[in-house]
Amino acid sequence: MPSQIENRKAEHIKISLKENIQARNIHTGFNDIHLIHQALPEIDRDRISLSARVFEHDFSAPILVGAMTGGTEDAMKINTSIAEAVEELGLGMGVGSQRAAIEKPELESTYKVVREKAPEAFLVANIGAPQLVKGYGLRELKRAVEMIEANALAIHLNPLQEAIQPEGEAKYGGVLKQIEEVADKIDVPIIVKETGAGISAEVAKKLEEAGVQGIDISGAGGTSWAAVEYYRAEIHKDPFHQRLGSSFWDWGIPTTASLVEVSQSTKVTVIASGGVRTGIDVAKSIALGSNLASMSTPLLLPAMRNSNEVKKALHFIIEELRNTMFLVGANNVDDLKETPLVILGDTAKWLEKRGFEPERFARR
Repeated sequence: MPSQIENRKAEHIKISLKENIQARNIHTGFNDIHLIHQALPEIDRDRISLSARVFEHDFSAPILVGAMTGGTEDAMKINTSIAEAVEELGLGMGVGSQRAAIEKPELESTYKVVREKAPEAFLVANIGAPQLVKGYGLRELKRAVEMIEANALAIHLNPLQEAIQPEGEAKYGGVLKQIEEVADKIDVPIIVKETGAGISAEVAKKLEEAGVQGIDISGAGGTSWAAVEYYRAEIHKDPFHQRLGSSFWDWGIPTTASLVEVSQSTKVTVIASGGVRTGIDVAKSIALGSNLASMSTPLLLPAMRNSNEVKKALHFIIEELRNTMFLVGANNVDDLKETPLVILGDTAKWLEKRGFEPERFARR
């Protein structure tokens, strides 16, 4: 019989495919970021190198497929499709929270399949921060890593979702201490990732001091997990939690603002996610200071079909990135990191109010 966690994961997939769960009134800020067009790029498009070395791993392009799921029949199909695609393309991927398999070992196959299908790809294991407070320790974290022979471990922060979810576990007291205690005891890099509400400079500094090697910002403006829980509450005829989901639908730090805050405040590896939809978004993310860009939503429907559809979607995104690099005269990812840009609109206002200097990018 399916567990509560399995049913919840299945509902998340169904809702993500059926409903519009994107932010309504808050935006990622990518439209505020303007890369400077070079009419004389002085490079050849076909000779551009998209390769990146991150966490001692070589990526063919600075792209990750973000954590989506695990623990259900559909999850097996999704993870298989993505794993086959990233293996062929030389990219990386994350899996959804592995709590389901740790508590019900017969579900491990829905996660293990990623390493079976992607023997060389960069894989990220995944455990939720509330589980650390509830008693998960080194043993469970190592098990999550070993389950998929992961290259890194993500500890995800989802206080917004937990606060709205009827069965949510909004228990975050002591999480930072728990992260610090395990950070130097795991043999792979620890990445702390948000889940759609962004990470501030203040939190990023605390995580860096705790020994975290990477931060995945997952800013606001893309998929809203408050929206997902809104629709779950609708399914279960729970008007109270449906109203909560509506109230917090657009909560969070916009992606571009969060990215600048984290990249300018720490020296950790930064992953940009949260409404990253195109290769142009990837390029802007790298120019703003990220080492990788991660996306999930654009690849969910292709992954429900087959790996070829995932490959097609990723190939298009990669070619958008290549074209963007050509048009700004960036021969490689290091050049892209130094390309000048202009920040306008709400993102510029946010950064100015928070004490950052958006004009510094234009002075490169």
